[in-house]
Amino acid sequence: MIQRKQYMAKLKKLKDTKIIKIVTGVRRCGKSTLLLMFREYLRDRGVEDVQIVFVNFEDVANEPLLDYKKLHQYIEDRLVPGKMTYVFLDEVQNVPQYQKAVDSLFIKDYVDLYITGSNAAMLSGELATLLSGRYIEIKMLPLSFAEYFELTGGDRRDAWRSYFQDGGFPYAATLEDNEIRKDYLTGIYNTVLLKDIVTRGRINDVPLLESVIKFLFDNIGNIVSPNKIANSLTSYGRKTTSITVESYIGALTEAFILYKASRYDIKGKQHLKSLEKYYLVDMGLRRLLLGDAAADIGHILENIVYLELIRRGYTVSIGKVDDQEIDFIAERSGSRIYYQVSASILDPATFAREIAPLKKVNDHYPKFILSMDEIAVSENGIRQMNVVDFLMQE
Repeated sequence: MIQRKQYMAKLKKLKDTKIIKIVTGVRRCGKSTLLLMFREYLRDRGVEDVQIVFVNFEDVANEPLLDYKKLHQYIEDRLVPGKMTYVFLDEVQNVPQYQKAVDSLFIKDYVDLYITGSNAAMLSGELATLLSGRYIEIKMLPLSFAEYFELTGGDRRDAWRSYFQDGGFPYAATLEDNEIRKDYLTGIYNTVLLKDIVTRGRINDVPLLESVIKFLFDNIGNIVSPNKIANSLTSYGRKTTSITVESYIGALTEAFILYKASRYDIKGKQHLKSLEKYYLVDMGLRRLLLGDAAADIGHILENIVYLELIRRGYTVSIGKVDDQEIDFIAERSGSRIYYQVSASILDPATFAREIAPLKKVNDHYPKFILSMDEIAVSENGIRQMNVVDFLMQE
């Protein structure tokens, strides 16, 4: 197992605080393993086994605890008087009205709560208001490239080629056989599709849903809208409406398969309410559905950089400056960085096109062009940086 240092650091910092720790993310991104490593961390620091209560709600043996009242009683019976009890509830969204049990446990002394979930809907709706102001969400993603390389080792170029193609699901990264890796990713896709999207979203037309998924996977980094998707699918004989497409996109974002990036008018200093872009949680799923023929190096790089910025705690928007676009505006703690992403800028025309919108932004914040090029160039304080070097930064 690889230490997910970024996420472990957050859990360590929040240990013993009167805050519910909620780890969310797509299935198989490493949430359960993170909690396992944190339990080992607790034991190494003298916490006794009796002080640790762990329930995995995907284990059939725990089916009786899917009743929130029985779950509450089960945990209450295991609380250690006068000592902190660390309670771990894995995939808790499977428990209807789980918030009631969690809220009741939260108000007890000497209870430290950690829960995971694979669907953003677990933190929405009326019941979730019970937890309002009482939790911190730790948003987990599959492996970054730095983590992937730490896990796989070897030659960095070989590791980057594999990561670019097959993504960063932790267990998939350990599988050397291509067919086995493909079968594993197929399993993830089918589980998310059936459990987290079709069942929870009560979707009847699964073929239509898969058509929407393939369209979005094929258009990462492109401006899209539900209306555009509906019209495109209808032209290919899959008649649908923008309302249906919008509901499917909502289900995909709730399952942490897609992430939406809104557009920001830099000169107008306002977020725009239309023409968003969507990015995919892992490139391995894209290759699984579309194959190698659909490889789009520029947009795949853009997707990987977007996820990395999210990992680093930035709020990420698409920049609009006049009639031109800046790929990413990354904001955090009152600071801002601008990024353009391109496969290569060695061609003078490409370099001129990529740097033009950055030159229009008259502020003191850093501006970068990330590419696969090894030769560093800069102009007007705008720096080019190799994308792999960027991904390997702390």
